[in-house]
Amino acid sequence: GNKKVERVRRGIYRLVHCPPGEHEDLVVLWLWSELAGVFSHETALALHHLSDALPGKVYLTVPPSWRRRRLRVPAGLVLHFADVGDVDRASYSAVPVTAPLRTLRDCIEANVAADLVRQGILQARRRGIVSAKDETRLLAELREARARDVAQRSVGRHR
Repeated sequence: GNKKVERVRRGIYRLVHCPPGEHEDLVVLWLWSELAGVFSHETALALHHLSDALPGKVYLTVPPSWRRRRLRVPAGLVLHFADVGDVDRASYSAVPVTAPLRTLRDCIEANVAADLVRQGILQARRRGIVSAKDETRLLAELREARARDVAQRSVGRHR
């Protein structure tokens, strides 16, 4: 009954007398990724406080080479495969997260709900995290992505 260590998941343990951190779940997933992952998409949006929506899943970007690996992905974790260079990285408490501009771009590309992304863009601009030029460019990219998405859906319906 005098355990000092608790198994969190395979190969990951926690010292029992250390209180769990605010984002211990993220740290555990980051350790699972062998420290190669970067939290991204809706997760990064929430961590940067650019969205009030708390995603039900956790989004992590891992290197493209991981596509070839046979991964047992933890429940509730969604992987994206891409390189994230230093300039596109930030950190949030103990874990790496995509920088705000990269986060917004990723969300546009992944067709995250447009209202959520627009809210994030405007919020980032209001807080001075992105420039006016970036804001204009992001809003244009969002409109293009929406138009593409709508066009693809209507093509799909006519087949």
